[in-house]
Amino acid sequence: MSDEKLLDVERYAESPLFEERERVALAYAEAMTITSEEVSDELFDRLKDEYSDEEIIELTCTIAFENFLSKFHRALRVESQGFCPIGQPR
Repeated sequence: MSDEKLLDVERYAESPLFEERERVALAYAEAMTITSEEVSDELFDRLKDEYSDEEIIELTCTIAFENFLSKFHRALRVESQGFCPIGQPR
């Protein structure tokens, strides 16, 4: 992923840098991650239009694992290592 795309990930839904396949995966990740959100039937249908059942399982597992790591690291006060420019002071 290019630096330009990475820096634009917060605007993925409207950014011309992202393809529909990427947009739906990021929307799915958001819906899985934000506690007050649900994965709607419409979103899941969009996901099924872009990914095979096996890919959806892998994507779901990866998102869930990253969410687990986020909670794990936060509880143990593990600080960011600064590898990702998102959320870093500019």
